[in-house]
Parts: sequence; structure tokens; C-alpha cells
Amino acid sequence: MPLSVREREAFLAEPHIASLAVEAGEGRAPLAVPVWYDYIPGGEIEFLTDGDSRKAMLVEKAGRFTMLVQRDSPTYRYVSVEGPVAGSHPTTREELSRIASRYLPSEAVPGYVQGSDLNVLVTFRMRPERWLSADLGAVG
Repeated sequence: MPLSVREREAFLAEPHIASLAVEAGEGRAPLAVPVWYDYIPGGEIEFLTDGDSRKAMLVEKAGRFTMLVQRDSPTYRYVSVEGPVAGSHPTTREELSRIASRYLPSEAVPGYVQGSDLNVLVTFRMRPERWLSADLGAVG
């Protein structure tokens, strides 16, 4: 059963590991990789990556990407969202801290941020355009 707009946005706002998919060129399947991200309902999706990574180059070239998040325990649920790149810029310390704090214990965030090279990180933003979602219910 599809999720309502409110349900899908709330689910996407939870700290799931996302699978990012982006066109990889003729004769290639799309690149699909896990990413940390941030999302506030009604806003844009943000993720960060090494600016020299294949992922960053493909997202820049394609100008759009898809993100999929899922829960693999009852009730089984997923949200997939596709849209254009709304912008990219060098990652700030605040962005890195905010995104890392969604996934790491609070005491680990300062060390993670301090050990990261902000000179190579880029933050991408995506404006959600197309959504797929479902709650598949409890199985068993």
C-alpha cells in the first residue's frame, strides 16, 4: 500500500542508509552506492561525498539521481525519490557534523569530523520530483 505524502516524507527523514543510483553511461548499469544523507520534510535531500569520486562525477554529469531507503523489519517499508540536482558546494564543517550525527553516536561525531578532509568533500542537494513508496505490512 502506498504511503501518504506525510508518511513518506517522515520515513525519508529518518536516519536510514540510502542507496543512491545514478546513470553510469552507455552500456553500463546505473551506479548504485550507499550514502548517508539528510532530509527535512518538504525540503531538499542532501548527501556528501568525495568530490573526485566516481559517484560525484556521475551525479554532476547526469544532473539527477535516485535515492532509495528501506526498512527490512515489520512493517516492511520503502521510499524511492528521484529528482534533479538542485546544487552542489564544498561541504562545511556544520553540514558534515549534522549528517554524521544522524548515523554516529554523539560522542563519536567530533572525532569523525576532525578526521575528515573538508577540502575534498562536496555536498549535493536534490529537489524531490518523483516518489515511489509502499508499506508492505508484516510478513509471517
